[in-house]
Amino acid sequence: MNFELSEEQLMIRQAARDFAQTELLPGVIERDENQIFPAEQIKKMGELGFLGMMVDPKYGGSGLDTISYVLAMEEISKVDASASVVMSVNNSLVCWGIEKFGTEEQKQKYLTKLTTGEQIGAFCLSEPEAGSDATSQRTTAVDMGDHYLLNGTKNWITNGGTASVYLVIAQTNPELGHKGINCLIVEKGMEGFQVGPKENKLGIRGSDTHSLMFTDVKVPKENRIGEDGFGFKFAMQTLSGGRIGIASQALGIASGAYELALKYSQERKAFGKQIFDHQAIAFKLADMATNIDAARHLCMHAAWLKDQKQNFDKEGAMAKLFASKTAMDVTVEAVQIHGGYGFVKEYHVERLMRDAKITQIYEGTSEIQKIVISRSLIK
Repeated sequence: MNFELSEEQLMIRQAARDFAQTELLPGVIERDENQIFPAEQIKKMGELGFLGMMVDPKYGGSGLDTISYVLAMEEISKVDASASVVMSVNNSLVCWGIEKFGTEEQKQKYLTKLTTGEQIGAFCLSEPEAGSDATSQRTTAVDMGDHYLLNGTKNWITNGGTASVYLVIAQTNPELGHKGINCLIVEKGMEGFQVGPKENKLGIRGSDTHSLMFTDVKVPKENRIGEDGFGFKFAMQTLSGGRIGIASQALGIASGAYELALKYSQERKAFGKQIFDHQAIAFKLADMATNIDAARHLCMHAAWLKDQKQNFDKEGAMAKLFASKTAMDVTVEAVQIHGGYGFVKEYHVERLMRDAKITQIYEGTSEIQKIVISRSLIK
């Protein structure tokens, strides 16, 4: 067991930290307040290689390992979770899904633009009546010979309004159940494809979340990923990797709040001494630091297993379950340590607390993670 990071991994972490502090921190409160998508910052992330970190360089990616991705996700998420969710979806779900299961033509056509930030992607699984129960797809993709006719609605789609490439999960053969589901690559601008209004959210308010409507959208057969009926398996395998990204986001939110609380505890005085010198505060920080370290090790272990091409379903679910709970617990305590100042936007921790909640919901709720973990225990 070697817990030391390589020189390259340390450089990636430092580059992500520098970018977060210099490019994302300025204006982060205003973007949250006014629901402004960080378009310029995302473009720069693409130029720096943060949007295609694990993709082969021949498709424009950085060719890095999953551990480097976790390190970068943590640093970006410490400052702006609205930016890091774009990074997570583009890396873990869209780029990874196309590179792993797509045809060479699909890789050449889409990956080369997705990895550089010229385009960004969206992953479209959730529906008004199909969230955790992903088998209940009402969106249909009827086989018309040389194309599919796509009809239906998708909900809560990250990058919904700004993406150019959409991976849409739809039912082709209802009689086959989940084995009749396909994944289609849909491009913005296809006739019959409409983007609904932007959602007004509790947290990650800078991210671009929309409903999508498909009315008789003609999708060419060559835009299907994998064999006929592979869509559900594609979605589950892709989401398994996505959990590492969201776990890392939750880790970053927690560690960002902890760092702010630790700093504040050494500046604020009460009863004649720094509040850190009061055991009530010091013990809170001790618990926060311990849980963050545990979450980080879970994330790193899942990432390492993925890099070793071993099964990481259980470990990814554990990482997301624990890191997302840690994010909620730590951010609530960070607000408490700040007292009244924690309740105002200027001190950042209230935003981190609002951002933390979604990590327990998207890409598989905490309850779904427990299903994944418990089933793996008796295999």
